[in-house]
Amino acid sequence: MIEQVHRRDPALAGRKVLIVDDDVRNIFALTSTLESYNMNVLHAENGQEGINLLKATTGIQAVLMDIMMPEMDGYEAISAIRQMEDFRQLPIIALTAKAMKADRDHCLQVGASDYISKPLDIDQLLSLLRVWLSRQDEIQ
Repeated sequence: MIEQVHRRDPALAGRKVLIVDDDVRNIFALTSTLESYNMNVLHAENGQEGINLLKATTGIQAVLMDIMMPEMDGYEAISAIRQMEDFRQLPIIALTAKAMKADRDHCLQVGASDYISKPLDIDQLLSLLRVWLSRQDEIQ
């Protein structure tokens, strides 16, 4: 019953989030979790595909960006997104298997809004999304 109350979270319901990750298992797990909170989820399997989807889709309110991907990694993708005027304030949460301070600092330097290490603590991720989405609401 408590779980159902949390899943009716108005801070998350109806929000559109883009997951960029090359591991379909991660995409599936995150999509299932976020959709259970009534979030709309899109996904891309590399940085360039994520950028293309972001440009082609209106209303994306946050990005969950894996760092270690082939073709265009998360660092490059975040940096490229931050160079686009329309997405300078878009919340981007970096997801990485590396949990070293230098990795966190690098993510923030290239433009990530926040950082969370894998394996993901879903409660922590949802909390980060709530914070960044509410900040986004204040800006608009």
